[in-house]
Amino acid sequence: MPLVALDLFLQTAAELADAAAAAIRPYFRKPIAVEDKSDLTPVTAADRAAEAAMRALIEQRFPDHGIVGEEFGRIRPQAEFVWTLDPIDGTKSFISGLPLFGTLIALTRRGRPLLGVIDQPISRERWVGAAGRPTTLNGAAIRVRPCRGLAAATVFATSPDMFVGRDARAFSRLKAAVRLVRFGADCYAYGLLAAGFIDLVAEAQLKPYDFCPMVPIIEGAGGILTDWRGNALDLAADGHVLAAGDGAVHRAALELLGG
Repeated sequence: MPLVALDLFLQTAAELADAAAAAIRPYFRKPIAVEDKSDLTPVTAADRAAEAAMRALIEQRFPDHGIVGEEFGRIRPQAEFVWTLDPIDGTKSFISGLPLFGTLIALTRRGRPLLGVIDQPISRERWVGAAGRPTTLNGAAIRVRPCRGLAAATVFATSPDMFVGRDARAFSRLKAAVRLVRFGADCYAYGLLAAGFIDLVAEAQLKPYDFCPMVPIIEGAGGILTDWRGNALDLAADGHVLAAGDGAVHRAALELLGG
């Protein structure tokens, strides 16, 4: 990937995040209608306005690129370059007035995540990762932290409800082995891991727009992000995600999740 092209893509990703933030902020902690989608997850005018703004900019800059978005589906998904967009990851937090949500943006090339952004438009925190480059938080390089082992680890997941059947049993094994388990941070948890504040994020039932941005962000901070079998994540991954700052802790967690 030529540096000039990557720089252009990163500039575009920043502009996408800015456009989404401008669409989201006027709705936060204001009366807003909430609809239920077919999967019973909530959606608001803020979600739709933010994704529409990002899609318009991509179509203007890169009309041959694909887009996979939470609210408006897929266009040109077989393209070499595909953007994934989640305008508000954590809509339940957003409609509750809780600023633990974020806009997620990724660009994939041949299915593999090339760059990723987590943008929190209320706290104005922005994590940016790109292949071969250090991850930054508001422009400053960040790094994951070492961990002595699972018994000392803090693990996050969005909700216990995402683990059903076999997944629930697997997560219970992990939960029993770690020091602290927390729920409810959505994408923000991955930012905390990249910045060295927590040790693991284990999740299931995710979509490509949920996990693709996390790959370059976690890897660029020195961490590791795979599925529950230890495989690299791409657009075709099954939605099981394990992120870790410490390689040995990641391996130990994999053993419990896959057992």
